[in-house]
Amino acid sequence: MKVLKFGGTSVGTASRIKDVAKLITERGRNIIVLSAMSGTTNTLVEISDYLYKKNVSGAKETINALQAKYDSVINDLFSTEEYRERARASVGACFDFIRSLNKEIFTLFEEREILAQGEMMSTALMHLYLEEQGVDAALIPALEFMRTDKNAEPDTVYIGAKLREQLEQHKDASLLITQGYICRNAYGEIDNLQRGGSDYTASLIGAAIDAEEIEIWTDIDGMHNNDPRYVEGTKPVHTLHFEEAAELAYFGAKILHPTCVLPAKLNNIPVRLLNTMDPSAEGTLIYNVPSTHTIKAVAAKDNITAIKIKSGRMLLAYGFLRKVFEIFETHRTSIDMIVTSEVGVSVTVDNERNLPAILDDLKKFGTVTVDRDMVIICVVGDLEWQNRGFEAEVVNALRDIPVRMISYGGSNYNISLLIRREDKRKALTLLSEHLFKNA
Repeated sequence: MKVLKFGGTSVGTASRIKDVAKLITERGRNIIVLSAMSGTTNTLVEISDYLYKKNVSGAKETINALQAKYDSVINDLFSTEEYRERARASVGACFDFIRSLNKEIFTLFEEREILAQGEMMSTALMHLYLEEQGVDAALIPALEFMRTDKNAEPDTVYIGAKLREQLEQHKDASLLITQGYICRNAYGEIDNLQRGGSDYTASLIGAAIDAEEIEIWTDIDGMHNNDPRYVEGTKPVHTLHFEEAAELAYFGAKILHPTCVLPAKLNNIPVRLLNTMDPSAEGTLIYNVPSTHTIKAVAAKDNITAIKIKSGRMLLAYGFLRKVFEIFETHRTSIDMIVTSEVGVSVTVDNERNLPAILDDLKKFGTVTVDRDMVIICVVGDLEWQNRGFEAEVVNALRDIPVRMISYGGSNYNISLLIRREDKRKALTLLSEHLFKNA
């Protein structure tokens, strides 16, 4: 059995829902994970914002507009009035629930309940459409088996046990449909997985059932060797090691969240990225088999701030780095890159929320300088230090671009370079020309 996840764009219109329905029925008995229809979650966030601000009329207007959109989809999706009415009733119940949350005090708990309705509606429509087409599909609610613990981490033991119960109840169904993204927390309240959303759900389900493969269906044909928004002629990367995929995802490849494939990696379950608009395309296979002597792809992460702490006291000083890193820990700010010398240390962060306080604390240890609007360029491949020449190729490609920091050796799969934002496009283009000219 496989797990197939479809993103919001893949189920964003009536015609695309029909395409996905045809695709999943042709692929046999699998678990299907669906995101909310494209644009729905953003609109639900907007509704929540109105309710936070006690703008009831604004909330009602937005709710009505969203429901009208769903009514239009329902009219186009179903061929019989019976199923149109059933779909309107199911979707209408979700909107009635949203309207009922117009309370005197609107909190995060109500917002999470609102956000969950997007996945509820998309799975309801898919389930009813499959039923109208004569497909024996079962809808298994994610809220019945997907749970996080008190640390907001997935409760894998609970998920596995409850999911198996659901599968046993529907062992004769030809397809199993469930919601991505949503879950319950340790206290039984409706919550969500946040990181990676529906991809994370698919990976957790795949690990729980020891799936043959996890398929992530989006609107592009796999992970590309560079960013197609900035570089012409990019190509899909057909195979990636889990570590390579994680590096690319973390440093800017938006097709995948860096943590969402961790359950698949730990359980050695291949993950395949596929294109709903072109199902025959090869896509990208992510697995535990390393490739050798090749650079796979380049990614970029924006909005980076570099911080340099220079201090004569660092020379031969025990515990200096510990004191520096404790400041970032205290202010709950993650570090991306680190480079050191005998008299200083440079780090990068992607979140400036606590930057003023961090800088105040760092000034106790030395002279602090800050560079904003920077970009991390990440080059991924088989970059073990014994493989001579790859790091030289990367640096040579960027010989005409000022490089603020270089991080190499922390991983066998990447080289990271920090450059100015205005040099990003040129850097990505030069790397493609030098590294992938024969690809």
